[in-house]
Amino acid sequence: MTEQVEIDDKPAGSESLPDATPAEAAEADASPAAETQPADAPVEGVSALPPEEIERLTGDIIAALKTVYDPEIPADIYELGLIYKIDINDDREIAVEMTLTAPGCPVAGEMPVWVENAVSAVPGVSGVTVTLTFDPPWDQTRMSDEARLALNMF
Repeated sequence: MTEQVEIDDKPAGSESLPDATPAEAAEADASPAAETQPADAPVEGVSALPPEEIERLTGDIIAALKTVYDPEIPADIYELGLIYKIDINDDREIAVEMTLTAPGCPVAGEMPVWVENAVSAVPGVSGVTVTLTFDPPWDQTRMSDEARLALNMF
């Protein structure tokens, strides 16, 4: 992830860390990274994608995930709470971390492929990796109200 770093009008060597003690600030200013870091160097945790693009991709990915259903449950996997995490990198490669309702789910080998295919069809996505996890294990508290309503679980 990268982003242009704006340069302010502070004199060289006057930058300090927020909430840092003077000694910590001096140490940070004296570090080799602080002296040699170019203004356009990548900033950890900040995306080079514009926020509007991230928002569009996220919405389109969620819409795609809502087309995937567990064949034994009449609710989509997103509303069931089977999707734990969606990461979008600067190259528009998507990493999806998901689970199943149970480790012995009959479609355990197929559902990650369904997710990969659905997300891959989103315009602008350059690649998809789907990882299955059972930590933490899925339970009914992860379901949305929409899924609870569809399953009559109120």
